[in-house]
Amino acid sequence: MSELTSAPFNSVGRLPKEAGGEGQQKIRIGLIFGGRSSEHEVSLMSAQSIMGAIDRHRYEVVPIGITKEGRWIVGGVQALESGKGPSKPVALLGNMVTGHHTLMEIREEGNRRLTLSDVAELDVILPILHGPYGEDGTMQGLLEMAGIAYTGAGVVGSAVAMDKVIFKKVMQAEGLPVLPYHLVLRSEWVRDAPAVLERLEAALDYPIYTKPANLGSSVGISKCWNRSELEAGLATAARFDRRMVAEQGIEAREIECSVLGNDDPIASVAGEIVPSRGFYSYQAKYLDKGDDASALLIPAPISDGLMARVRAWAVQACKAIDCAGMARVDFLLEKETDILYINEINTIPGFTSISMYPKLWEASGIPYPELIDRLVELALERRADRDETEISHDG
Repeated sequence: MSELTSAPFNSVGRLPKEAGGEGQQKIRIGLIFGGRSSEHEVSLMSAQSIMGAIDRHRYEVVPIGITKEGRWIVGGVQALESGKGPSKPVALLGNMVTGHHTLMEIREEGNRRLTLSDVAELDVILPILHGPYGEDGTMQGLLEMAGIAYTGAGVVGSAVAMDKVIFKKVMQAEGLPVLPYHLVLRSEWVRDAPAVLERLEAALDYPIYTKPANLGSSVGISKCWNRSELEAGLATAARFDRRMVAEQGIEAREIECSVLGNDDPIASVAGEIVPSRGFYSYQAKYLDKGDDASALLIPAPISDGLMARVRAWAVQACKAIDCAGMARVDFLLEKETDILYINEINTIPGFTSISMYPKLWEASGIPYPELIDRLVELALERRADRDETEISHDG
């Protein structure tokens, strides 16, 4: 193997000011995008935005795409979008003893014989994978086993935030308010749909929102006003997950707050989304353009006291699930009563040009390129903290 060295970091995991400067080796980032999720296309948009904004004088970016079938390739976003263009099948090899984290090209040489060759030694992984198999702790577990620094929450924080039901239970235990909800299993829905509908109608008032428990970007969400719509909404949610949520609908304003940090996170100014449709659907988030686009109000037009509460609860919620690095916390503010509810946490929020997470930090004084710097710093800080943990016991 060729000898590859990492960029220099100081003892607390901070990026040196001279990193990437003249005569200095750039920090090599593995940017992972795509994935085996219905949010695959959103991930491509996020990755494209990051590659357009990242400081190329400081970082060398190695784009690593994951196809919908789960194959890893080295290649740009276009290679995944069109299935064309230069790409190489790859795998990530980690060695926690030596600290080497090498991206390897996989070559098939006949008779089912595979050979590996070096592509790049990576310093940090930036996983921009939304939804299952990327934001739910599975990718984070792989990166933990490889021993490489990576941005964002770890296994526990990712998994808890991803499952809407478990997340709500943790918020309730933390004393933070959530809307009334019920879990529906796909198996019980298939077995006895009428009984499920009767149970939900007895417990909740219309409108009722139906959602896959483990998905984001508003994929599979329906707002239901009657039994036929509730039946259709649950059928839609069941396409994307074996666990579904039926949640009480209210007339609400959608408030979002970005969080940045590890053990001592900070919160951005909060913003408000005015959806272009009845709620902030996938179409309203990513497809509606021009005059039909959803409006982002930054800062949110709310009182100083409510702004302070949103920011405090956002930090409290992130600490409760052991989040790290970055997160966007979404709230619902009931219009009639001004009662605030926590809706969900996104541990890998969207990074597209229209995404709220970077826009909120820009309004709070941290521009996009500096935000990437801070996320890399936090990833290295967290790895350094993990490396302080003893893994053997002499008795």
